[in-house]
Amino acid sequence: MSKPRLKNLFIISLALTLSNYSFSADISMPFGEKAFEIYKTAVEMRTAEGHYQVPTLAKYLASEFEKGGFPKEDIHVLEIEDTAALVVRYRGDGSLGKKPISISAHMDVVDALREDWERDPYTLVEENGYYFGRGTVDDKLGMTAVTAGFLRLKAEGWVPGRDLIIAFSGDEETTMNSTKALVNEYRDLTDSEFVLNADAGGATLPEKGGRPASFGMQAAEKTYVTWDMTARNPGGHSSRPRDDNAIYDLANALTKIQAYKFPVSYNDLTRAYFKGTGVNTQGELGKAMRSFASNPKDPAAIATLRANSSYVGALGTTCVATMLRAGHAENALPQSATATVNCRVFPGTGVEKTLGQLKTVINNPAIEFILLDEVTETDPSPLRADVTAALQKAIDIKYPELEVIPSMSSGGTDGMHFRAAGIPSYGVNGHYGKTSDSFSHGLNERILVESFYDNVAHWYVLLQAIAGKH
Repeated sequence: MSKPRLKNLFIISLALTLSNYSFSADISMPFGEKAFEIYKTAVEMRTAEGHYQVPTLAKYLASEFEKGGFPKEDIHVLEIEDTAALVVRYRGDGSLGKKPISISAHMDVVDALREDWERDPYTLVEENGYYFGRGTVDDKLGMTAVTAGFLRLKAEGWVPGRDLIIAFSGDEETTMNSTKALVNEYRDLTDSEFVLNADAGGATLPEKGGRPASFGMQAAEKTYVTWDMTARNPGGHSSRPRDDNAIYDLANALTKIQAYKFPVSYNDLTRAYFKGTGVNTQGELGKAMRSFASNPKDPAAIATLRANSSYVGALGTTCVATMLRAGHAENALPQSATATVNCRVFPGTGVEKTLGQLKTVINNPAIEFILLDEVTETDPSPLRADVTAALQKAIDIKYPELEVIPSMSSGGTDGMHFRAAGIPSYGVNGHYGKTSDSFSHGLNERILVESFYDNVAHWYVLLQAIAGKH
């Protein structure tokens, strides 16, 4: 058969395949109403630490899967400490001869207070083309889209060529103990070739509208580590000040940390990210990205990128003070002063080396450092052509041929614990949003209504592309 004829047959076949999908990104799409129902129910549960609602949400989702035709023996609500995880297996026919794929997301949120918000954070509000509410993005967006994808595909009778496993955690925003349990204690339920992470990935929409420059696929994360940094002092009466003072000593140390810039770090992934993103970014910022990709020691490029909070984390390790507590009485000299310092350590740098740098910078051996939690250090996940190709199909329904660029997250996700357990993780959530609408963990979290349904369609296509038989 001639090559032109083969090409024509391929195009016809592709068109027939795509015609089986419905890409109308609104509530009228198949399972659009069910997706909204699940989303609204989830957002209106206060699944923040201390409110004990994650097990309730896990049981609600489990009931939806059972009503959707998934066998009880394939649905597991795992109560872990005061939270819960959810595992659901979508059984394939094994025709691909490959291990399962896990899909991760988290059910918990950072808490929000009604008095701080313009609207009730635990009531899903639609206003001016947005959905407002805590978790509308992080991460009940990804959790809902994956759930809706499983339910729709099951209702349509689709059988994957390999098993797909939902692995939803319940404390990603705090200790991640449920994630650790999923990959260790319950490894028999979640063991996979790799993980698709619904808590990372996406594209930035231009503020004035139009097509994104590229789609970021998370393939690496910086190491999350936090220390309490404490200055101590004998104290005394406030009417008899001393030259040394715990608050002043701590303040001096914090000022030095504020002024310090860690050495620039880079790897093949971050250079590829800046190269690809820079091609599609206008002005001085795009020029700096391209220059850095070519020469990571270019001082002008480094200065421009470091001045932009969206990109400073990709240039190396960062440390910042996030909390303060000091003193015990208004009329007493402080006996201690403590600052919580959170660092995001560039892969390969090492936590111990970072601590050594901090101690050198503050130059005060009397200040104590206490590590607050167990640290998980991971290397980047190897890039996979099959993941990128499947992701491209999902992106193409909204933005045909939008370039996929591997990226590194400065924030931590469940992906770090899958990577640490030897399971590569890839952030592939189809979130399209403006930088000015980025309020995860902050006030008035929101997402474009259109983007919510875009993500539901995104996962519907992605699941078939990654586990379909053809």
